[in-house]
Amino acid sequence: MVFSSLTFLYFFLPIVLLVNFLIRREFKNLILLLASIVFYAWGGVSYTLILIISILINYFTGRLIDAYRNNNRSRIFLTVGIIINLGFLGVFKYGNFVVENLNLLFQSTSLKLSIPDPGILLPIGISFYTFQALSYLIDVYKGRTPVQKKFVDLALYISLFPQLIAGPIVRYNDIAGQLVARKNNLSSFSSGVERFVLGLAKKVLIANQFALLADTAFNTAPGELSTFVAWAGIIAYSFQIYFDFSGYSDMAIGLGRMFGFQFLENFNFPYIARSIREFWRRWHISLSNWFRDYLYIPLGGNRKSNKRTYINLFIVFFVTGIWHGASWSFVAWGLLHGLFMVIEKLGFDKLLNKLWKPIQHIYTLFIVMMAWVLFRADDFTHAWNYFKSMFTYTDVYVNIDILHIFLNREVYIVLVIAIISSTRLWVVLFDYIKEISAKYKRFKLLAGIVWPVFVLSFVVAVMILATNYLVANSYNPFIYFRF
Repeated sequence: MVFSSLTFLYFFLPIVLLVNFLIRREFKNLILLLASIVFYAWGGVSYTLILIISILINYFTGRLIDAYRNNNRSRIFLTVGIIINLGFLGVFKYGNFVVENLNLLFQSTSLKLSIPDPGILLPIGISFYTFQALSYLIDVYKGRTPVQKKFVDLALYISLFPQLIAGPIVRYNDIAGQLVARKNNLSSFSSGVERFVLGLAKKVLIANQFALLADTAFNTAPGELSTFVAWAGIIAYSFQIYFDFSGYSDMAIGLGRMFGFQFLENFNFPYIARSIREFWRRWHISLSNWFRDYLYIPLGGNRKSNKRTYINLFIVFFVTGIWHGASWSFVAWGLLHGLFMVIEKLGFDKLLNKLWKPIQHIYTLFIVMMAWVLFRADDFTHAWNYFKSMFTYTDVYVNIDILHIFLNREVYIVLVIAIISSTRLWVVLFDYIKEISAKYKRFKLLAGIVWPVFVLSFVVAVMILATNYLVANSYNPFIYFRF
């Protein structure tokens, strides 16, 4: 089940919200846990068994780490917990990938070996809930957070459905207090609805529109792809992946507020960044912070020599790439970002800061978009051919059909909205209105009447438009299947 489905919007979510508000406080966590299990089981019962086993292992491992805190057994239990979690992730996410590469290695040598394809299915969201479990065990060991002795509460933390399958990655310490006591009030609920609907608009009304063009461009045979459509395709994919990722994060944050949880922000207008370093401070913030705190800093961060710092950065971005998917193209995507992080640290950032700001933006967007080609392509051959279509001018007649389908008035409108929404323009405009409202009482009174009406109209309009789209179109891609 996904957030942008009619089943979730008009069946699952209303029922869970109603029960959550009617049930007594002491049973809220249990109800949300059961709802999360049902939500996850919708995609396959076998996936749910893996999730439940993960919860059980991490609950008892956390208790053992805490029980033996004053001797070496605590470290042993932490190590075992890390190995088991990474083992689950390794088998289910990378098992097929390892076998495939071993067979390629055997074929290139005199060894006449061949390992049968294990056909392992990737459990949805395993990367997200595994990283949450790891951060919990490490923080308990380090004494950053107290151990959770209530099984239901820890199980809810790991499996909470708003952020289970698509993030953001939530630290246990950030919501430990909310698991015990949280505010389910009208203000939090209405704020959550607004944020959820904003995310739904990003996903259904913007990202899905660009997905059609992006998928068509990347699925076109290399010899039939014109330069114009190749560039249109990667621009479309750049918008798709941002509005899809940030849209799901907005929906997760909104859902959390509806149930009384406050999740941290996960995106902060990354396409306005003026360097790759700044891009990663704005893109998928929860993941960037996780790798910083649990990998980069333990490796030594930038506290040692410059050479060691650069090696640490490459390690982090190698792992970042492979975390996103079992493919060498994902690794290349991560390493390309790592390379430019190192280049900027070598002194290019000082030169970059002296340049005209639009040049800084162009540089960052160009590198990000080139990396997205690697991210989206099926393999290196696909990526290379796509790059050739982008940078070797070709005018293919068959692409006229593609242009007629996608380059229409609706797409142009969505493109303008996407460009504006990728910047802080709406935020600046909203802050300006608030400032004027606070300064002049007449405006404040007017805003107090107009704003609620505007928000209500926006919510209703988005729900109607999204519903119409979901009813009329079966195309609703879920890009997290690869992660």
